[in-house]
Amino acid sequence: MSTLPPLPERRLAPVVAPSEEQRELMQTGMERDENPLNIFATLAHNPGVMRKVNALGGRFLRKGTVGERVREIAILRSSYRSGSIYEFGQHTLIGRDCGLTDDEIVSLATEAADSTWSAAERRVIAMVDELSAKDVVSEPTWEALRADWDDKQLVELLLLPGFYRMLAGFLNSAGVQVEHDAPGWPTELASAR
Repeated sequence: MSTLPPLPERRLAPVVAPSEEQRELMQTGMERDENPLNIFATLAHNPGVMRKVNALGGRFLRKGTVGERVREIAILRSSYRSGSIYEFGQHTLIGRDCGLTDDEIVSLATEAADSTWSAAERRVIAMVDELSAKDVVSEPTWEALRADWDDKQLVELLLLPGFYRMLAGFLNSAGVQVEHDAPGWPTELASAR
């Protein structure tokens, strides 16, 4: 991706008068000013699907095995590769809380991802790039990943980018709007690099 796409126009409005089931599902612990995030208020149109999305996303965010820093590197890179300004903005905030610096976050939104990543982190970035380009990890990258991660962690690492690519397709196509307090693309910082 050479240029970052603009924020899409809203095509599917968030649920504003939720049923009790929808309201319960929108209470994810990630509310802002006691309001559900736009992603959850929009997913609430289909409670059955939302329940499953919340379960898998919650598993990655709260019970993952690869560590929060690596998780956020994979999510931010996947969000960049799939053109999801919404996920990139939300995970910029989460990534900062997990110890990523603004320079590292900006780097994940560039072709080279040229920050001072550890060898293991560079391999995770390569994995996301390869999955995004061809839906398969090359043999050299796979062998390098095997040196860093056990089988349980590899399953998680391989599924993380796919889950966030799926969300990106939903967010981009539905035009889910970024919350007022979430950053979008790191345009100013990225252009200064």
